[in-house]
Amino acid sequence: MFDEEKTINEILKGNLGAFQHIVKQYQNLVYSILNRLLSNDEDIEDVGQEVFIKVYDHLKNFKRESKLSTWIAKITYNIAVNYLKKNSKYQFNIIDDDSDFRFSSETPETKLIGKEFELYINRLISELPLPYRTVITLYHMDDFSIQEIKNITKFPEGTIKGYLFRARKLLKEKLEKDGYP
Repeated sequence: MFDEEKTINEILKGNLGAFQHIVKQYQNLVYSILNRLLSNDEDIEDVGQEVFIKVYDHLKNFKRESKLSTWIAKITYNIAVNYLKKNSKYQFNIIDDDSDFRFSSETPETKLIGKEFELYINRLISELPLPYRTVITLYHMDDFSIQEIKNITKFPEGTIKGYLFRARKLLKEKLEKDGYP
């Protein structure tokens, strides 16, 4: 079982090998966020490595006022947004990763329909404006609370709630337009 406090203390004492536990524990979180914000696999990999380097370099500054996952998500978000600003080629990304949605079904036909719907929803989310996409992803897919999202993005709580509302409304409108109930 992962003992966050013990692992942090080991790293701060100079045990470089203990950092692997942090990487293993949080790599899915980091890459989930990056997959939603970036579209190129090489960029995702490069930015992911940059995230973990920054986490390692700044772990001594982690004040333990939030969960480590929130702190790492904040670093991931900030690095990704800065990367997007520097590389204006990113207008939106098409997401073909289906790991965040789970559909249970009995038949191959319903599995295929579910998979197609997952890809469709991912595409719709990827077309949302960056702030909406970020907030809806952190809240609904990465299960962060409003307060944690506030800590990650520095958006005010009311703004986060507004972005969630507008993102859901846009998604609902697009679904209805395409004939989904």
